[in-house]
Amino acid sequence: MAVMTTDFDHAADIVRRFDKDRYLSALLAPETHRSGLMALYAFSAEIARIRELVSEPLPGEMRLQWWRDLLEGTEHGAAASNPVANALLQTIDRYKLPKKGLVAMTEARVFDLYNDQMPSLNDLEGYAGETVSGVIQLACFVLNGGKDPETATAAGHAGVAYALTGLMRALPWHGSRRQMYLPKDVCERHNLDVETVFRAETTPELGAVLSELRSHVRHHLSRVQQAAGSVPPECDNAFLPLVLVEPFLKKLEAPRHDPLKQVIELSQLRRQWLLWRASGRALSRI
Repeated sequence: MAVMTTDFDHAADIVRRFDKDRYLSALLAPETHRSGLMALYAFSAEIARIRELVSEPLPGEMRLQWWRDLLEGTEHGAAASNPVANALLQTIDRYKLPKKGLVAMTEARVFDLYNDQMPSLNDLEGYAGETVSGVIQLACFVLNGGKDPETATAAGHAGVAYALTGLMRALPWHGSRRQMYLPKDVCERHNLDVETVFRAETTPELGAVLSELRSHVRHHLSRVQQAAGSVPPECDNAFLPLVLVEPFLKKLEAPRHDPLKQVIELSQLRRQWLLWRASGRALSRI
C-alpha cells in the first residue's frame, strides 16, 4: 500500500508542477477519485512535455512508443520504476478506462516533436480532441466511478476550446522555436506570412487569425453549454478548468496585448478563486 501511495503522490507532484490548472481543479474533486484524476493528468503532462526533454524528434518518438507499448500490454521491465506509469495502470484497472483514448493521446503528441505547420483548422480540432478532449472524457469516467458517463459530445467541444486557448497563450513560446499550431488554411485566409510570427513581428494579419480562433473557441464553449444537460453532476469537476477560458480570452484580446511577446497568465489567487467559486457548477459558469 505504501508503494501505491508513493506512486500517486509522485503523480500529483507532476501535475502540480506542470499542469497547475488541472491540479487546482483536482483538489476540488471528491477525495475518493482525486488520486485517479492525478494519475490521468500526470500522464497527460508527461507526454505533453516530451519535446522539452529531448534534443531531436527520434528520442521523443521512442519515449512516446514506450508509453504506447505500456498501454498495449508490451512487457516493460522499467515500468515498475516509473511512478506515473504505475499510478496510471492502477487507475486504468480501477476505473476500467478505455485504453484506446490514451493511445490516441500518445500518437497525437508526435506532432509536437516536429516543426510542421498544422495543416488545417479541422486537423487542429482533431489534435485538440485527442490531446485534451480525451483527457476530459477519461476524467469523466473516473468521476463517474468507471461507468460510461456518455459525455463525449460535451468533452469534445470542451477540449477544443481549452486547447485552442492554451495554444494562443503559448504563441510566443512556440514561435520562438518555430512551432506553428496556427492552421495553414486559416493563415492563408488572412494572408499571414508565418515567418513574421517566427520573427516576433505582430501584424494585422496575425490579429485576424487570432480573432477567428477566439471566435472558434467561443463557439465551442457555447456547444459545451448546449450539451451540459447530458453531463452527470458527478462529472462536473472534469470541466472545471474551462471556467478560466473566458478570462484568458479577454486578456488575449486586450488592445495593448502583444500576442508574440506576452504569455498571458492569471494570478494564482484569481485562478484559485475562479475555480473554487465554480466548483460543483462549472458547466453553468463557463
